[in-house]
Amino acid sequence: MIECLKLSGNILKIIHFSDTHLGFNDLDILNEKNINQREADFYDAFSQVIEQIKIIKPDFIIHTGDLFHRSSPSNRAITFALEQFKIIDSLEIPFILIAGNHSTPRTNLSAPILKIFENFKNVFVSYEQKYKKIEFKDIVFHTLPHMNDETMALSQIELCEENINKSKKNIMMMHCSVGAGYLMQEFGEWVFPHAKEKMFEKMDYVALGHWHGFGHVGKHTNVYYSGSTERTSLNDKRNSKGFIVVDLEDGHPKSTSSLSLTAHVEFKEIKIRPIVQKELNCEDYENALIDESDTQNAIVEVKLTNLTPLQSIDIQNADIKKLFPHAMSVTVKREFKLSTNETNLADIEALSLEEYFLAHIKEDANDTEFERLKNKITELFAQYEEVHDDTL
Repeated sequence: MIECLKLSGNILKIIHFSDTHLGFNDLDILNEKNINQREADFYDAFSQVIEQIKIIKPDFIIHTGDLFHRSSPSNRAITFALEQFKIIDSLEIPFILIAGNHSTPRTNLSAPILKIFENFKNVFVSYEQKYKKIEFKDIVFHTLPHMNDETMALSQIELCEENINKSKKNIMMMHCSVGAGYLMQEFGEWVFPHAKEKMFEKMDYVALGHWHGFGHVGKHTNVYYSGSTERTSLNDKRNSKGFIVVDLEDGHPKSTSSLSLTAHVEFKEIKIRPIVQKELNCEDYENALIDESDTQNAIVEVKLTNLTPLQSIDIQNADIKKLFPHAMSVTVKREFKLSTNETNLADIEALSLEEYFLAHIKEDANDTEFERLKNKITELFAQYEEVHDDTL
């Protein structure tokens, strides 16, 4: 996946990645080292990027936030990050890193975790919730890390604009949404002011973090989200994961009055655990065929459609999981078939939940089958009521 702008002359190469979420874990599955398998997947994705950095040998490396999944990560996540930063530092390549909302403490009572990287010679960190300029001989990195107080953002953006150096390359780094469409519905996230987007034209490249999909933003052909390096949600299954290689013309600073484009942007995909979605139509459940050939070591989501209440009792999640013996994990979602006999709200309020469920079972089952299931349903609701007894 390559997006070309205009390229000529000598090349300044930058690797841009983001949202690595080290320490993320999910699904309660342990690997052979007794580590949560999803947590290990995130470490593996990060390591793949570092291996590519060794091969590509860029002039600069930038990370636009959410290095860790939490502002107080586990010892394992911190240890892994320190080991990887030691490798990066030994490459003698400047590495510029900003804080995202996940890596920023919500109060001033906690110290920012990114402070631990300040002792690396080639690592430059921006985490203090304000604009920071990181300058080199031919290039300036204008960093705007996550800020819990969105009211501070405008003054910091204006400070960034004031520090643009027309005699050098200017790279802007932010962790935010450029447009409400890129919000993640998370604590503290903020939207870059639309009125200030004009300043992107003064930058050679604008590197964004927070949104987990790769792509440039709207009409801004030099403004990119690199996306995350792994998936924190099943809803993210359509996005490829990886990093961006940015090639900039060296020695020809971008004119602040010109819209000429000087960057070449290439997305490099890494190999991560697949998420596969399957659908099973329960109208003909007994004869349904499912292809499980693409589910080796995958996270599989199975959606049961046109399901009746009667089938919901008989079709157990364990039976569905057996259909995918080579998958890493299988989750099951149930989508019920609409009843032909609609029940109005007054009827539902007049019935207990148990009576309402039994009524639906009776619609689909013969007398013998209904009697078989009735005792099971009554027992299940008795257990539910015991657990949720408000008088205890």
